[in-house]
Amino acid sequence: MTDALYDLTGKRVYVAGHRGMVGSAIVRRLQREGCEILTADRAVDLREQAPVRDWFAANRPDAVFLAAARVGGIDANDRYPAQFLYDNLMIEANVIDAAAQFGTSRLLFLGSSCIYPRMAPQPIVEDALLTGPLEPTNEWYAIAKIAGIKLCQAYRREYDCDFISAMPTNLYGPGDNFDLATSHVMPALIRKAHEAKLAGDAALPVWGSGKPLREFLHVDDMADACVFLMRHYSGESHVNVGYGEDISIADLARTVAKAVGFAGDIAFDATKPDGTPRKLMDSSLLRGMGWRPSVDLETGIAGAYAHFLEGGARTVSLSQ
Repeated sequence: MTDALYDLTGKRVYVAGHRGMVGSAIVRRLQREGCEILTADRAVDLREQAPVRDWFAANRPDAVFLAAARVGGIDANDRYPAQFLYDNLMIEANVIDAAAQFGTSRLLFLGSSCIYPRMAPQPIVEDALLTGPLEPTNEWYAIAKIAGIKLCQAYRREYDCDFISAMPTNLYGPGDNFDLATSHVMPALIRKAHEAKLAGDAALPVWGSGKPLREFLHVDDMADACVFLMRHYSGESHVNVGYGEDISIADLARTVAKAVGFAGDIAFDATKPDGTPRKLMDSSLLRGMGWRPSVDLETGIAGAYAHFLEGGARTVSLSQ
């Protein structure tokens, strides 16, 4: 592991998006760092420049984790393209600019693996960015996240701001969004398997062919990686954060069904879109710094389902 270049101890650390799955996980992880954790209430609309600047002027955070975003699955991206593009552009532009204006020394922008071309060579390296067309089903969100990366790079070059970006693979865990209209594949499968079990259904319906391959990382591992990068990394390139292995949607559905206790069949709906055929991150840059994930998929899914049963599901799509 490389020596830490930034000590969070005693720092005022703002987590933008602390109510969301990733932001709340970062808050949990930061409790071990001896820092003062700052959050903003809902009155501070991150899509609006004035309240964001006022908040930064009043609070002057030393470091920022920018996890706030409008998020959702294929259906939500397709139905609300303007909201996904506009809201995310405004959130990242306002927070990044305010951080630069009011003396924040470190900022980590949280992106998404959907920034990469639909047919990027696998595993996907950081240099694959902007080398081909995006996946059409989530291009609006992807374009906004690419803009966030470029904002951090631009502020580094023009204003010498120590702003960095991390690109996670598909995330899941406590605080996930289980609203079927806006959720990603993992929480959607958990909820549908649970409801199918309760209803005594013969089959669990799954979008698409089941053939696409996806990589999944537990959100607590992602939060740990974010803190690790904040402490150990300073560079213009964004950094991939992945688990290192992928799984077919078909096998994922079977794994979820087993964790939930659903014993019926899996029924694939080929009329629904598959999305990108495969999306596996090359996380060798981060691994080379000494970081590794610690939560295996079966353990993580069991924990996510337990959290769902406890009523910990999130049903909003704008995390501030």
